[in-house]
Amino acid sequence: MSSQDEQFQAAAPDPVASSADDGMTWWYRWLCRIAGVIGGMSCAFAGLWNCVTINPLNIAAGVWMMLNAFVLFLCEAPFCCQFIEIANAVSARADKLRPWQKAAFYCGMAVFPVMLSLTLTTLFGNAIAFATGVLYGLSALGKKGDAISYARIHQQQKQMDEEKLTGALEGQAL
Repeated sequence: MSSQDEQFQAAAPDPVASSADDGMTWWYRWLCRIAGVIGGMSCAFAGLWNCVTINPLNIAAGVWMMLNAFVLFLCEAPFCCQFIEIANAVSARADKLRPWQKAAFYCGMAVFPVMLSLTLTTLFGNAIAFATGVLYGLSALGKKGDAISYARIHQQQKQMDEEKLTGALEGQAL
């Protein structure tokens, strides 16, 4: 086995391990990835449009947005960056991050250009990238419980409250 094959095996993500620990369904994982790719495209186009100006803050925000697009493509769709040797390794490393870490990273990346230059181009260009972070943040909250378990918990709390109330009334009666 050559060293290149070993690097490929080390860089290839393990789909069973990544899907088991974060609790995301396959369709939600694809939704997050598609949102990341669309967010990367919107950041790239808006960043390029933002660079066509003479205002230095707009240029800085546009360059940052294009950097955001590159990072989103690298993490969410490494097949778009086949010309970069470490693309699969970076993607595998990004897949190992917890959803809340991805959420904080993507939202922070999207907020910075807006803080640099608050224009419609930066706002709308980063909206989908920010939405990708929000989707990952929602997945970090976990699945919603079913109605039966909520009813059982409510019934147990009600029963405990009634027992406390009866115990307090019996203590007053003595």
